[in-house]
Amino acid sequence: MHGILQVCCPDQRGLVAKISQFVHQWGGNIIHADHHLDEGLFLSRLEWELAGFQLSPSATRTEFTPIAQSISAQWSYHTRNESPKLAIFVGKQSHCLWDLLWRQRAGELPGEITLIISNHQDCAPIAEQFQIPFYYITITNKSQVEAEQLKLIKTHDIQLIVLAKYMQILSQDFIDQCPPMINIHHSFLPAFPGANPYHRAHQRGVKIIGATAHYVTPDLDAGPIIEQDIVRVSHRHTVADLVRQGRDVERRVLAQAVRWHLEHRVLVYHNKTVVFT
Repeated sequence: MHGILQVCCPDQRGLVAKISQFVHQWGGNIIHADHHLDEGLFLSRLEWELAGFQLSPSATRTEFTPIAQSISAQWSYHTRNESPKLAIFVGKQSHCLWDLLWRQRAGELPGEITLIISNHQDCAPIAEQFQIPFYYITITNKSQVEAEQLKLIKTHDIQLIVLAKYMQILSQDFIDQCPPMINIHHSFLPAFPGANPYHRAHQRGVKIIGATAHYVTPDLDAGPIIEQDIVRVSHRHTVADLVRQGRDVERRVLAQAVRWHLEHRVLVYHNKTVVFT
């Protein structure tokens, strides 16, 4: 079992030594240490073996708090045995949902998919096959829909929401009350934000298409990017070809972003991310 400490603070001398010393003094053996400096910020991820480490998770947070305050840090501490609860929001398209469910079942995603929420019933049989509660919310009033969704999220103590082709715009009030949300967008952002990117890409005659997984913010398709990938296309490809190839990329990119988040490899700053892989 491992402990994972993420730190983001203003850059200053001696930070690596100060953080590493904390792990050392309590008997931890560091196995991964990643650091990055950007725009005057120091970003760090330390992972260490808990065998021989003398602090419990709660005690670790208590003991590190004075250090974090002294360096004006935003920080978090987690252990590898945690299993965060996920909610998947999905629309009519099921390819990303299938992929996440299979990966979670295969042990590739260190989390528990607790519930699936949708504004359509198309994916209900998939949820039933995997024995995961499926909530089809039929209310047409957007504020009431989000109120029902928020109630489910809080009741089930959801720690991450994955928008797996949900295709709905969420209100700022809803986003502000939710845990982190990861969305998959079917283009290589910032190109072709919004709806119908494959159709617009085809009209422009692009030579590559891609997908982008990003954290959700009130600005449409403009949140901090976690992962992206592309595939080459040509003038011979139809819109249907682009959609088919794009779905393969979408599945891969979304799963990678979710896994990195669950492994606490992503630090967000200035509307962008550093991913320690």
